Amino acid sequence: MRTTARLFTGTALAVAAIGAFAAPAAYAGNEDWNANSESSYSNSGSHESLEIFPSSASPGETVTVNTLACGKHGHGVGDANSLGAGEFQLNPSTHKEVVVGQFEVPEHVRAGSYGISVACDNGKTARGELMVKHRGPSGHVQTGVGGSVGPDTAQITAGAAVLAAAAVGGVWLLRRRASGARSH
Repeated sequence: MRTTARLFTGTALAVAAIGAFAAPAAYAGNEDWNANSESSYSNSGSHESLEIFPSSASPGETVTVNTLACGKHGHGVGDANSLGAGEFQLNPSTHKEVVVGQFEVPEHVRAGSYGISVACDNGKTARGELMVKHRGPSGHVQTGVGGSVGPDTAQITAGAAVLAAAAVGGVWLLRRRASGARSH
């Protein structure tokens, strides 16, 4: 009984140690988990504020820009040339005194911070910053045999057989030790 308790205690401690190291790895790379839920406001000097959503975007994503600088029923021209997206139009939205425009982050743009500006028909300007981040990998990674390739029944069977043999061997060894200890 004492040997079995030691075996289970050792196994439980090993599982706990592996879990302690695996848990932080499961959350690695999630520092931007809420980046798309925040808006970016920039109000430097005499410029009006410019709302950019999402404030952090990947290449290929559509970015929405809006501001109050152009006034009620105003129009404006947005400038996203700093990241190669060109100019875009801002038109009145359904919200009072807000003008809205959209552009797409080009596929070739590098990660970093890019200035976005808007020039309104009334002469006012608005500026903000867009953070461009690289996309994480997507799809299957072709690195050899593993979870990304798909299940291989021959390997699963071989692994199960090795685990079963180890379990049977462990039980046999424990029973042999237990019976040998009684004979002395």
